[in-house]
Amino acid sequence: MSTARIPATVITGFLGAGKTTLIRNIITQANGKRLALIVNEFGDIGMDADMLQECGADNCSADDIIELANGCICCTVADDFLPSIQQLLQQDPPPDHIIIETSGLALPQPLVQAFNWPDIKSQVMLDGVVTLVDGPALADGGVAHDLDALEAQRAADEELDHESPIDELFADQIGAANLIVLSKADMLDETRLDKAKAAVEAQLHEPTPIIPVSGGAAPMDAILGLEMESQAHARSEHSHHHHHHHHDHDHDHDGHHHHEHGHDEFASHVIELGAVDDAEAFQAEVAAMASAFGVLRAKGRVSVAGKALPFVVQAVGRRVDGYFARDNEAVAGRLVVIGMAGLDAGAIATRLGGKVIEADASS
Repeated sequence: MSTARIPATVITGFLGAGKTTLIRNIITQANGKRLALIVNEFGDIGMDADMLQECGADNCSADDIIELANGCICCTVADDFLPSIQQLLQQDPPPDHIIIETSGLALPQPLVQAFNWPDIKSQVMLDGVVTLVDGPALADGGVAHDLDALEAQRAADEELDHESPIDELFADQIGAANLIVLSKADMLDETRLDKAKAAVEAQLHEPTPIIPVSGGAAPMDAILGLEMESQAHARSEHSHHHHHHHHDHDHDHDGHHHHEHGHDEFASHVIELGAVDDAEAFQAEVAAMASAFGVLRAKGRVSVAGKALPFVVQAVGRRVDGYFARDNEAVAGRLVVIGMAGLDAGAIATRLGGKVIEADASS
């Protein structure tokens, strides 16, 4: 029996940012993977019925979606979140991945910290926090497309903090994110897209990938499987600190790669690699490659000379982690890279000393 923990992804963002659309698109790409959802009934549109219609497969059933009567699981962790997780864990078979949608109207750290509870931590790992932001609203100088609706949503939930400015909650969402999805990019020209990105970058304390999407069409592999548990907890603590203590930061925006074609499709490529001599040097080269070519995600295994086990490398934007695998079950010598359409996989392969063996554009 496998003892591997089930990954869970937190997806947050204000009403109208496109969380529901993104999740529905992820479901359509499940390909047999059992996805379980914990969602707010205060979602952008009717969540459960629409999602079930999109699933249409054995990997998604009514039992896999838990819709909370309270829109703020960040405020009522013990009452709502923990029982929901435990309910999902009792399923046979259990889900392969859990997606947790939050309203964005409460500080995320109580939810992030809940993954450290012994009953949860032993069975579930926090894969990462994904924040959706409304591109047109940011380009217009706001943070949400309908502030009146957002305030009405907040007023309807007595558990929420009704005093913190919306801008402050937005900053906290950004600070806690391991990945930022900028929605409705098809509604922006290049000038407005750059303005929306700049509004996000002004809130960043660490380099964080920003993915522009249209119609919620992001590849599942770019959203799920971040494997950023420790980083998510660290960012939650940092975000909590900055929520209470204002600091002025000079942001080095040159450190953030600007993706030029926010309206285009994504592309995924598989690169075949031979054995490498030095694992750390290879990890550094992947980091340099990701920065130079604007790679959004990269993950794979390579054989290392003189080592019995393969070296695993995982890149999210410019952040790259590496470690030696515990087994030889997965194929070594393959690196999957995801970026915007037009990503020069051939040049990437040449730089890494490999060759492209598969290319697949994902819309």
